[in-house]
Amino acid sequence: MLSRADVIHYREQGWVVAPAVAGAGELEAMRAELDRWIEESRGHDANYGHDTPDGKARFDLEAGHGAERPRLRRVANPADVSTVYRDFLWSEKVVDLVAQLVGPDVKFYDCKLNLKLPGTDTHVGWHQDHVYDPHTNDDMLAALLALDDVSEENGCFWVVPGSHRERYSHKRDGRFVGETAPELDAEFAHRAVPVVCAAGDLCLMHSWTVHGGGPNRSDRPRRILICDYVAADAWPLLPPTVPSRYSGRIVRGKPSPVARLREGEIEMHEAYDDDSFFGLQGQKKTAGEDAP
Repeated sequence: MLSRADVIHYREQGWVVAPAVAGAGELEAMRAELDRWIEESRGHDANYGHDTPDGKARFDLEAGHGAERPRLRRVANPADVSTVYRDFLWSEKVVDLVAQLVGPDVKFYDCKLNLKLPGTDTHVGWHQDHVYDPHTNDDMLAALLALDDVSEENGCFWVVPGSHRERYSHKRDGRFVGETAPELDAEFAHRAVPVVCAAGDLCLMHSWTVHGGGPNRSDRPRRILICDYVAADAWPLLPPTVPSRYSGRIVRGKPSPVARLREGEIEMHEAYDDDSFFGLQGQKKTAGEDAP
């Protein structure tokens, strides 16, 4: 369980790390499943796995992917196709931590695996998760499990402390681009701190916390399992950006017959065609497409 100091840190800073949440056996099983998907990706030259609720590809490949040098960069909702991931994300030890921060009744919303394999160029622009999936209130967080030791060298993510109290546009010229304005990059880089974790640590991050990350320039992988959880009385204002067959499932407590409203304004966005937010943010195109 989180200590009182941990909860205060989350409330004030917008994030907190719970150490050693996943055991060695759980990590081994999740890595083995992921290794199998990476091996499978060698047989594909473009994004694949269109068995998702919205028909977008489950497996997203970075430009430069090939059989000799696989570059799988995201798996959308691994819990939809793997009991190994589903059992961990719905386990009591995980959802009890979430409940300490969003309330006793908790819904699963979606999950994804974000990979930065050795030498991967993938980076993530500064953004806030809540704008992707706006809800009636902001008792919503991302739980990020480190499947590997995570350091600055292999592409850890960076958070901007206190930014969960701030609101920023993620549009440019009226179009949703999924990241904040470039003019803010220097400010965020100055304020940000790296989230360095050991394999098995779980970072709990508020949905409004500004965060981003750079490429992996090391010879070690950086693989992170990310799951979004919301309070049962937080209801989505738009369809899920990364819909799961289990979106909205109660994983702790009971469902809420009402939606709790938080006063304020939320920037709304249109649906986007990209298989993942990497393309939305203007990253290099995926495998099988011409580079811009």
